[in-house]
Formats: sequence, C-alpha cells, structure tokens
Amino acid sequence: METDGTAVAPGQSVDAADRGPPEGDRQHGAEAPLGEGTGGAGDPEVVVEVTWTGPAGDTSPSGEEEWNGFLAGTAEGPGEEEQEERVPPEWKRGDPVTPQHVLRLRGYTREFLCSPEDNVYNINFSRFKIRELQSGAVILDIKKHCPTEIKDVFDVDPGRFIQYHFSPSFLALKEIGATLEFTVGRRAVNRLRLIERHFFRNLLLKTFDFEIGFCIPFSRNTCEHIYSLPDLDPSTVAEMVASPFETRSDSFYFANNRLIMHHKAEYSFDQPDPSSSSSSSS
Repeated sequence: METDGTAVAPGQSVDAADRGPPEGDRQHGAEAPLGEGTGGAGDPEVVVEVTWTGPAGDTSPSGEEEWNGFLAGTAEGPGEEEQEERVPPEWKRGDPVTPQHVLRLRGYTREFLCSPEDNVYNINFSRFKIRELQSGAVILDIKKHCPTEIKDVFDVDPGRFIQYHFSPSFLALKEIGATLEFTVGRRAVNRLRLIERHFFRNLLLKTFDFEIGFCIPFSRNTCEHIYSLPDLDPSTVAEMVASPFETRSDSFYFANNRLIMHHKAEYSFDQPDPSSSSSSSS
C-alpha cells in the first residue's frame, strides 16, 4: 500500500515528494509482455520514502481504533500451476488483466497496468503497518488523515509508487504482518484480492496471494496479511544490499477478477543498523 503519511514508530521517517518513479532502465533483461520490463513506472506519481533502520521497540500502539477487521492467513491462494492452466496462451494489449495473467509475469512491470480511474469502488487506504511477528516489534506505521465520515470521493492523488529504505537486518526476518486499513465508497466490493510479486532484478523472490473478500459500502476495514519471507542465500542478500532499489514489487488489487488498482514499490537495504551505529560511536 502506498499513501502519503507519517511514520509514527520510533526510528523511522517518511518523506513525500512530488516526483515520479525513476526514469530509465535499472534492471537487466529482455522485455516481456503485459507491461513487464526494466524501466520506471511511467506516469508521474507521488513518491513516499520510508526509512527503517531496526526494530521500533514498543509493540503495542496505544489508542488504536477497532474497525471491521479480520486476519488474512499465510496461504498464498490457489496454486500457481493451477492458475496457469486457465490462462490464455497469449495476452494481447487491450485485453483485461486477470489474476492468471499477473501470476505469469516474468519480471517487474515497466508501467502501470490500470489507471487510477479503474478504482471504481473508491477504495482509499488510510494506514499501513508492518510488524515483526516473532517479537511483535512495529517496523513502520504510516497513517493518512481521513475524515470521520466516509465519503464516496475519488482520490485524485492515490500515490501508487513508494520507495522503502531498510537496513540489512530486514532481510534476516522470517515472518512479518502487514496491516491495511482502508475505506470503501458507495459500491460494495466482492472478492477483493491482492497479488504481490517481488523481484530482485529478474529473479522472482516470492509471490503472495491474499483473498481479502467482501467489503460492504461505506465501510472502514482492517486486515492483516502474514508474509513468510523467502530464505535467501548469502550471495543474493549481499547483492541486494549492494544494489539499492533493484529489489521491486508489483501489488495488484482485483475485484471480481478485474484489476482495479496497481501499486509499485522499490526497496533498498543499505541503511545502517542501529547496533552498528552505536558500536562505532562508542
């Protein structure tokens, strides 16, 4: 999820700037169909930069409002092989983008596969929180101010591109929980589904597939997705740390198997760890 906001957990900062994703190619490899490729995201977007340099400490944020919430499990949805059996042999530009199509992508997309206007349900994200499951430590907590009354208003500045700045210790985490809080406009959302594809250069790190389900009109909703992070070999970790923003992800949101939102993210893992900073200063 990408929103303008303020990181409220200790040890983090969020800077928003009115600029788009980086231009040009920073990922090697041949072009692939369905928007795959190596360059930036295309149309101008607000970039939110999030920096995390270690565990935030306090694991129990106070005053958190209880919304209509549910826990989305660690299951990654229907098997990829099962999905691929139902995919047409070739996707042509102008065809609808389906979950089966994005599950077959061979790399990070070079452009957005839908427009902000495709969010006909006026889904607006108001909070994004990541916590480390083993300790419960809050890694980041981004909030966007929203009025108490839910309105059916189109977000003209959805902020579909984000850059995260993490320390190398983030790559050693085993499981994280990512909480989304969002509102829905006047139209009910049926079979809301999130598919995330994470790549380092042309290497697929992992696919996450979450069924969020049904959301009633004018509702405020909370869900937590559990991510089992991939086991990476030391050489890959070293390359990822040495290659800022060559780790990327596409987040595809579907309603009734129709793509309604596409968010993109880039990651760096070169921020100093707090432990190393404190030891060097001493």
